[in-house]
Amino acid sequence: MSAPLQVVCVPALSDNYVWLIHDVDTGETVVVDPAEAAPVLAAADARGWRIGQVWNTHWHPDHTAGNQGVKDAHGAIVTAPAAEAAKIPTADRLVGEGDAVSIGAHRAMIWETPAHTAGHISYHFAEDAMAFVGDTMFAMGCGRLFEGTADQMHAALQRLAALPPETVIYCAHEYTLSNARFAAHVEPDNAAVAARLAEVERLRAGGEATVPTTIGAERETNPFVRVDSAAALAERRAAKDSFMG
Repeated sequence: MSAPLQVVCVPALSDNYVWLIHDVDTGETVVVDPAEAAPVLAAADARGWRIGQVWNTHWHPDHTAGNQGVKDAHGAIVTAPAAEAAKIPTADRLVGEGDAVSIGAHRAMIWETPAHTAGHISYHFAEDAMAFVGDTMFAMGCGRLFEGTADQMHAALQRLAALPPETVIYCAHEYTLSNARFAAHVEPDNAAVAARLAEVERLRAGGEATVPTTIGAERETNPFVRVDSAAALAERRAAKDSFMG
């Protein structure tokens, strides 16, 4: 039986989180969405890890700008969404819905989760009960609809929300405090939201990360997961875009 994967959070830029995934059995390491190379390489070097793969969820520079630096330093192979190939020139392998990637004996399936960008993908490890979702689902939130539609985001979030509640969700930004305040605004009678807001305030006051999250927590407290239609999601997303709380 394979040892559990190790996942390390690497803060980058102003509010990005880059994820290092390490397989103890083989010594392989993957980096997900390297916003910049320097902190990623420092975190890997500190652990004696060599990064063999880069996995991108979408083309935005705050998710891909470190690709070339990691390639140059460690010879990593970059996997990226096929639908965004033209915007990720560092890509070596292009993937889409139903494809798979692996680290050691651990396999992740590619899910197409467009809306934030037109070709956004997520990496789902079913047996390990974890998913790397980029800017699709955040703790208590979701990505802005830059290139896609509310229908696409609603479908993506509902697909993720159908995963087992213990599934760990690794998103790419520290947006939870703003998201929690918005959640409390739109669901003022939700005791789970109120409790989570208090916990998020405590964590941020101490400079601690509020992610990863779990599907169970998102079902209870994420106002974008909890809507029953794409129209309702669109309304909440527009409200969040202008929310000043």
